[in-house]
Amino acid sequence: MTLIEKALEFENRKFKFVTTSDRILASREAKALILEINEEYKKSKDGELMDLMKRLTVVKQRIEKRLKGKPLTA
Repeated sequence: MTLIEKALEFENRKFKFVTTSDRILASREAKALILEINEEYKKSKDGELMDLMKRLTVVKQRIEKRLKGKPLTA
């Protein structure tokens, strides 16, 4: 499976995380994919890779937002 296929599969996956550790693993996987794509982007400067990185970053931010939880109200 190529890097792009892995990234697209991750992006299209249903995110139903039961535990915090599931969320942490998904966040780490997203980060690893983004960094690998970034290395390829540095070599080729392909705009599609940049778009893919941006979409994965949005998914990663959603996961991390859920990890941090709701802020406490004063």
